[in-house]
Amino acid sequence: MNIPSKVRLVEVGPRDGLQNEKQPISVADKVTLVDDLTAAGLGYVEVGSFVSPKWVPQMAGSAEVFAQIQRKAGVTYAALAPNLKGFEAALEAGVKEVAVFAAASESFSQKNINCSIAESLERFVPVIDAARAQGISVRGYVSCVLGCPYEGTVPAEQVASVAAELYAMGCYEVSLGDTIGTGTAGATRHMFEVVGAKVPRDKLAGHFHDTYGQAVANVYAGLLEGIAVFDSSVAGLGGCPYAKGATGNVATEDVLYLLNGLGIETGIDMDKLIAAGQRICAVLGKENGSRVARARLASSS
Repeated sequence: MNIPSKVRLVEVGPRDGLQNEKQPISVADKVTLVDDLTAAGLGYVEVGSFVSPKWVPQMAGSAEVFAQIQRKAGVTYAALAPNLKGFEAALEAGVKEVAVFAAASESFSQKNINCSIAESLERFVPVIDAARAQGISVRGYVSCVLGCPYEGTVPAEQVASVAAELYAMGCYEVSLGDTIGTGTAGATRHMFEVVGAKVPRDKLAGHFHDTYGQAVANVYAGLLEGIAVFDSSVAGLGGCPYAKGATGNVATEDVLYLLNGLGIETGIDMDKLIAAGQRICAVLGKENGSRVARARLASSS
């Protein structure tokens, strides 16, 4: 299969990247991050999450962030809205695209959202119906596609089943997430082959965490399977509050470096992207998690 000539990166840093941080992050800093990312050329940014602050404190203030960002034409500003209450709040905040999430692992589903996979899918029906009525697009996530912290290996057929249900329910795209970052290139290719038999590959995306240092290799494996959409997080921010030991998402800078080297079009400015990562890392008081950013910064100092 030919590698795609153009790839869309879904920037999840402001949501998936920040949700696991311990220190409070101001609305102003979140707004700056989103605006920095769109200035760098990102065409899709997951801005926040409309969930209970009790469960994900860092996502409090998502409505204020949406109210203050400088919206650019042609950019998708999305939010997580896993239930009808969250969707209604997102709609009120002017969100034009929302995401829902399910797990490929029963144990992870119970630990993460206190219900079975089947029950979680049932909860999305009113959200997707309400979104369709309002002309709002819905993106689906499936977590633990290449491994679960409680069950170990997750059969690709199980991933395909959940992904197919989300697609049939009305999700225009389904992102397959290696939540704990244990996946390898071979397992990634196999997973996309199996899921691709049930969901068109141009409706699939890859979402890889870098716990075992395999995320960029897994992105490449996805490219070899014809996947042209990948989630990533500036400066490698992120982790999962319900998956012990899971480190950050694959860094947007590192994926961009791979894509640039393959001559794949993205429309993203590397220098501006690195600057955006450095600015939020300074706010968080942490080192930039992107190997490319660190190398570029070291060579220029």
